[in-house]
Amino acid sequence: MGPESWNELAGRIKRMEPSSIVVLCDENTATACLPILKDNLALGEGTHFLSIPAGEAHKQIATCLELWEQLAELGIDRSGLMINLGGGVVTDLGGFVASTYKRGIRFVNVPTSLLAMVDASIGGKNGVDLGLLKNQVGIIREPEYVLVDATFLESLPEVEFNSGKAEMIKHGLIRDRAYLQEVLSFEPGQTAKASELIEGSIAIKQAIVQEDPFEQGIRKSLNFGHTLGHAIESYCLDNDHLPSLLHGEAIAIGMILESYLSHLSLGFSQTDLEEIAGELVRRYPRVSFQERDVTAIADLMKYDKKNRGGRIRFVLLAGIGNPSLDHEVPAQWIDQAFEFYEKLI
Repeated sequence: MGPESWNELAGRIKRMEPSSIVVLCDENTATACLPILKDNLALGEGTHFLSIPAGEAHKQIATCLELWEQLAELGIDRSGLMINLGGGVVTDLGGFVASTYKRGIRFVNVPTSLLAMVDASIGGKNGVDLGLLKNQVGIIREPEYVLVDATFLESLPEVEFNSGKAEMIKHGLIRDRAYLQEVLSFEPGQTAKASELIEGSIAIKQAIVQEDPFEQGIRKSLNFGHTLGHAIESYCLDNDHLPSLLHGEAIAIGMILESYLSHLSLGFSQTDLEEIAGELVRRYPRVSFQERDVTAIADLMKYDKKNRGGRIRFVLLAGIGNPSLDHEVPAQWIDQAFEFYEKLI
């Protein structure tokens, strides 16, 4: 992290000796973030710049197809390098495009949102959505380098900042109560504090990924809040009677619901449940789900990647910092969890 990272990245690129460089942005980062990259990284005149529309709706195979065709038209060969400059959509999709074009070219992630800095750009998960179903097509392949510079956060909208903060809260819940309390206490604009906590969040995720790179065990704990959260995010995106939610906003609701399931299943502390639920419902958009919404969301969970043999498996908490994997819960508990959430709002 920090200014020295740009010098290290420049040295890495020089040693790679890429035949060509492609920088991938979306329409927002092309304006707000590309000038910062150009100021800090000397790119040759032959560098190519590609852009995709912003937003989760464009994290689809159709977007990949357009990029593969553009790479081919530019004559990018297997010695090329792709620099993914953007939030989670750009790093996820860009990594997938690079990993599959000509059976794989090298890529670097330069995350520009808090969410991408602490989550999407780390751990080697690259992929796209399949219609409304999150991250159904993808590959695990690490980038050559990840550059994290908190300067990018200065132009990040507050709602996007809070979306990324949800993943940091999750890291605290599954790993470290003290870190959780620190994350809950910091706000947008505290750049120095943000850098310190981002580094802590990255360290938590990297330690888990290094222990279990292919998600056979403890890496599943990073999905806390995501089984219900992903289903909620997808459902809200496709139903106009509900607000579209950013990833972290949906995961915040998922963490409330799955904390309640943890209470029912593993005796997760009532005090901790109420504290966590209160903090999250205060910080993130409140959504009122009707019975038909809950039924549809529960149905979407059958596509969750952690499932086995058609059975929905949750990551739950025995306590803060003590995740427990591969839990099945009765269907009526899902309804009770939504009833608990509804009373909060």
